[in-house]
Amino acid sequence: MSRSNNTNSEKPRAIEDARTGRSSGTKSRERVRCERCGRLLPDQKGICPRCLRKWHTFWRIAAYLGPHRSQVAILVLASILISAAALLPPVVTGQIVDRVLLRTGDSDSSGRYVLLAWLVIALFSIRLASWGAEWVHGRTVAIVGADVTAHIRSQIYRQLEMFSLRFFSKRDVGSLIDRVSRDAVALQDFLIRGLPYTIVNAATFAGILGLLFWLDWRLALFITFTVPAVLLWAFFFWRRMRNLYHLWWQAGTRFSSHLNETLSGSRVTKMFRQELSEIQRFRLENERLFKANTVTGQRRSSLLAAMALVVTAGVTILWFYGGLEVQRGNLTPGILVACYGYILILYGPLQWFGQVSNWMTQAFTAAERIFEILDTPLEAAERSGPQALQKVEGRVTFRNVCFGYDPAHPVLKGVDLDVRPGEYIGIVGRSGVGKTTLMHLLCRFYEPDQGTIEIDGVDARKFRLDDFRGKIGLVLQEPFLFSGTIAENIGYGRPGASLAEVVSAARTACAHEFIVQKPDGYDTVLGSGGKGLSQGEKQRVALARCLLCDPRIVILDEATSSVDPLSERSIQRATNALRRNRTTFAVAHRLSTLHYADRIIVLDNGRIIEDGTYQTLLENGGTFSSLVRLQSQTPETVSIED
Repeated sequence: MSRSNNTNSEKPRAIEDARTGRSSGTKSRERVRCERCGRLLPDQKGICPRCLRKWHTFWRIAAYLGPHRSQVAILVLASILISAAALLPPVVTGQIVDRVLLRTGDSDSSGRYVLLAWLVIALFSIRLASWGAEWVHGRTVAIVGADVTAHIRSQIYRQLEMFSLRFFSKRDVGSLIDRVSRDAVALQDFLIRGLPYTIVNAATFAGILGLLFWLDWRLALFITFTVPAVLLWAFFFWRRMRNLYHLWWQAGTRFSSHLNETLSGSRVTKMFRQELSEIQRFRLENERLFKANTVTGQRRSSLLAAMALVVTAGVTILWFYGGLEVQRGNLTPGILVACYGYILILYGPLQWFGQVSNWMTQAFTAAERIFEILDTPLEAAERSGPQALQKVEGRVTFRNVCFGYDPAHPVLKGVDLDVRPGEYIGIVGRSGVGKTTLMHLLCRFYEPDQGTIEIDGVDARKFRLDDFRGKIGLVLQEPFLFSGTIAENIGYGRPGASLAEVVSAARTACAHEFIVQKPDGYDTVLGSGGKGLSQGEKQRVALARCLLCDPRIVILDEATSSVDPLSERSIQRATNALRRNRTTFAVAHRLSTLHYADRIIVLDNGRIIEDGTYQTLLENGGTFSSLVRLQSQTPETVSIED
């Protein structure tokens, strides 16, 4: 029913898009089902585990082992030794039974003692060799797996850093963090345990079957009758568990997401007195996770117990038929004991093969999610042009610029604006008209859908992105500071800047006075987001950071909209120093701060509707005049934000 309603709700939009000539937005809907099998996806726009290209993914993962050829060779050799060491003890034990324990009446007792000693030494030597091989194997696997995973994790992070903001606006940040953390760990788990021990168990299984048929082919046939049953049960077991693990993983993800959201919004929760409500919501999420854990654990215990019953059937057949053969003289007790040792080892690899299918599915799904990020091409806004940008005069030209976060719903519609070097341009308008979006395009956080943005008469896309952004300074209304010292935050845009340069920028930004009053001065360590500083102090540190970079074009998102009057005067002096001899754009929420702007542009419905000085626009009696009048009448309640 809901699907039908969604379809019906899209029809009027599609008709309107067709009438106006816009592209339909229906194609941008989130993909929640697999296109091939129609099953619900674990994540929107995610990977379908059932339709996973396992072998393609396997070979792609294996390609990361290329730089570790010598370690891989050591792993193969160690795996062979581990398998061989697992196969020899039952044969030696059988020799002890037949040639020592069952010949107590022989006259050559000293010979039996010598033989027993050598056989025991052989068992110890085999165990010692196995321990050495396992030590080398485990150490090498840990090094290779961790190195490969660290390399993949670095690739993901580098790719994420290079994406434009458009990429992040379409995706959940928590899901992207999972790619770097949980998915990388799942892949490492497979590389460290899944793949190496699959090889060891495959070799062990083949060796056991060969030795069983060599010892007694008839007994081996009876034993292998239970192998298909164990394999089928193992695959059935892990198929059932895969669904349960998937539900458990989803419950854990929802729980983590809810916890992160609640703790991040703790101030809002307290302000609106919703603590008890949030506690109840947490209790519900915790209950869901508890039920998922309980069901998964109970089902796993039940299925493992049933599998143990199947294994017991094989051991029962061995003792019944083998005992009869020993009584008839067709089989020695030593061979029976050796076969018993092998059958105990045999079912381990069989159960592993049933488990490893699910393990590989989880690891390959994680790998595909990682490769999805690595294979995503960089968007145009993050592609660097070839042309160097050495000197900037500061002329900025917008030519018929159109843009929409969803192309079907443009935010900017044909913006034309020519700004001379050194001009101070105020940008105003009601909420949602595109003020900040226009500045994001100038920073090349996004690329125009139509039109161009020129710097000194040259299309900005032709410049190297690193050079281009080095000439633009951005100060946000809500400045973001990193964990670290105040000096490190000011010098963030210019690594290697001297302390004298940092102090000079802080003085110009009116920040030096409050910094030196801190117990540790410029070495004062700030928490995440600048914790430890007031809003006005954070704003001045952000201004100092911008000044240190000495940009030729400055973008100011109203820096004084949420500070006290004393801080406002200090910040105003700092912004005046920052925009001196620079082309400046000021996204203004307090219109009174634009008295000295060279020009003010007024945006409405994605277009520039007014352009002029403060006094001229005020006298014209248009949109700007009405905004000023409205703000002067209700200064406490009106907020003109983007």
